Formats: sequence, structure tokens, C-alpha cells
Amino acid sequence: MPNLSIGTLAAKADINASTLRYYESIGLLPPPERKNGQRRYSENLIERITFIKIAQQTGFTIPEIGVLLQGFETLPPSEQWEEMAREKRAQLEEKKKQINSMIQILDDGLNCKCLTWSECFMKIKSTGTCS
Repeated sequence: MPNLSIGTLAAKADINASTLRYYESIGLLPPPERKNGQRRYSENLIERITFIKIAQQTGFTIPEIGVLLQGFETLPPSEQWEEMAREKRAQLEEKKKQINSMIQILDDGLNCKCLTWSECFMKIKSTGTCS
């Protein structure tokens, strides 16, 4: 039985109560049960909220998140879900490569003894590292 208030769920999920109301209004969260006019939530929504937050942080749009969430309401997942999941996965892999490259550049820069960025960049370009 749902028993968490909006404030309690928001605190447990580390989001604002207004964000919960927004997620409800756009259909990312199901309408909560009401007790004496107050929203009451099940604690298992924390996992769904965590999923939504991770998806947003990695560049998924609200409509894409909706497709991902709805895709699991049918078994097997819908073709639309599978198509979008493949496309977004490829985008995330590319972003991961870019992030790893930038991490390497920053690591090299932290260990670099060069006097200018140009000198460091040329060393990285020719040897793969700047140490």
C-alpha cells in the first residue's frame, strides 16, 4: 500500500517535490493514490525516478524517456522502443569515446611539463602522451 508523502518520496529520491508533480503531469510517473486529498506513493517508485534521472543526465529527452518506460509495459518491448534504444546506445558509445579522450587529455595535462598548450598538444599528437 502506498504510504509515502510527496515530501518523503522526494527526499528519498533526492529530487524536489515539484519535480515529482512534473513527472506525473507528463506521464513519466503514474498518478498517485490519494489519502485525505494528499498524494501517497509506493517506495518502489524510487527505482523509476532514479532511471529517469540517469536518462536525463545522459541526454535522453522527456519523450525518449517516456518511450523507454512504456517499452517495458509490453513483452517483448515494442519495436519503437528497440529502435530508439539501439540509436541512443550508439550515441552514448560515441559520447563515451569523447569523454574518455578528454579524460586522457586532462590526465596528460596534469602530468605535463610543457610551457604552452601548443607544445603539449603537439607532443600528444606525435607520441600519444605528454609526460
